[in-house]
Amino acid sequence: NARVRPRPHPCPLRRFKMAVMAVRSGATAARGTHKAARAPQRQARRVAARAAAAAEDVDTSALECFGVFCHQLSDEEETPKTWKKTIRVAVSGAAGQISNHLLFMLASGEVFGAEQPIALQLLGSVRSAEALEGVAMELEDSLYPLLREVKVGIDPRQVFEDADWALLIGAKPRGPGMERSDLLDLNGQIFVEQGKALNDVASRDCKVVIVGNPCNTNTLICSQNAPDLPKENFHALTRLDENRAKCQMAIQSGYFYDRITNVTIWGNHSTTQVPDFVNARIAGKKASNIIGRTWLEEDFTPKIQTRGGALIKKWGRSSAASTAVSIADHIRSLVTPTPEGDWFSMAVISDGNPYPGVPDGLCFSMPCRSTGDGSYELVPAEELNMEDPWLQEKIAASVDELSKEKGCVSHLLVAPEPGATCTINEEADTWIEGEK
Repeated sequence: NARVRPRPHPCPLRRFKMAVMAVRSGATAARGTHKAARAPQRQARRVAARAAAAAEDVDTSALECFGVFCHQLSDEEETPKTWKKTIRVAVSGAAGQISNHLLFMLASGEVFGAEQPIALQLLGSVRSAEALEGVAMELEDSLYPLLREVKVGIDPRQVFEDADWALLIGAKPRGPGMERSDLLDLNGQIFVEQGKALNDVASRDCKVVIVGNPCNTNTLICSQNAPDLPKENFHALTRLDENRAKCQMAIQSGYFYDRITNVTIWGNHSTTQVPDFVNARIAGKKASNIIGRTWLEEDFTPKIQTRGGALIKKWGRSSAASTAVSIADHIRSLVTPTPEGDWFSMAVISDGNPYPGVPDGLCFSMPCRSTGDGSYELVPAEELNMEDPWLQEKIAASVDELSKEKGCVSHLLVAPEPGATCTINEEADTWIEGEK
């Protein structure tokens, strides 16, 4: 009797994952070896899985709708008249810890508003494909009325298609013994490809928020590789640093943090960042008039710069939940009008900025305002005290660091600077612990 070959699973992405699982099952005995020794085996399994998928004629890049979200809504099903047009939000690193908090905030309406339906397009990798389905299952089980669609995939050109917002959270972490320049190059290559994908398929007004570190330089790379999208639409996240600064000022001053305003984070998301107390206000007064300047310079500033590492030492993990909250805050600051006289921090392309000492050609955190339409403007320089010597010195240090990072990734930029070289001092490690 001829043996009947089983019919392949109808979903191509599922067939690919089944191939991965089949290859992994043969390697169970090797799992007790040291992590470094297992690296070649992991690579071999990935190659074998792709070969097995190819033999099955599987499209490993297929974008897959999930569960209930695959069903077309009937003509009889009406949405409230007050609802807006559905927006598409693409999220990379969608199976990670930050996304595990953020996605549910997005789906609930907490970020874009209670009348804004949303479609989530989730980007993972071959290794995270199973976890990505688990995320989609939890979203499905949560019954969010505003969540109209969920799609998962591993090809950015499919996941980013028609995206109105792209939240780029995924990035490669720094491994043992890895030089900063090597990680800059490795992550830079990821953001080259994602920038090109956004340029090809995303909405022409897509807003791009980059969280994967080193986020400032990754944003510069991504924006240059998406020349057809407005460069002002590319932002790097420094809102978590601003939130941390407000909290520490509140603790020291005795005021609740909703009385802390006009806080700026200048520069890089690293330990050279500048939490600006010079222009900050507490209950409408200059922060330095309420809190002694000595504490602000000697205690407050290094505490904000190293807060991420301190949290890891306490809890044993990075700040995933508060990072997710700060991403939500970042987006809300762009889709709701800024309170009069206040501003918020985010790192944006510095071309044409009004601030002395901040050159063009970097992604630099600066004070911004929004009318609530998703765009922003920089706070006029005349509203700020930029003459403070301490502030000038600290901003210059962050400019120097970002300029050196830019030199290390010049080959990844569409418009590299002639004669650029990589001059990072590996011994002076200024990247935030746990975010390396």
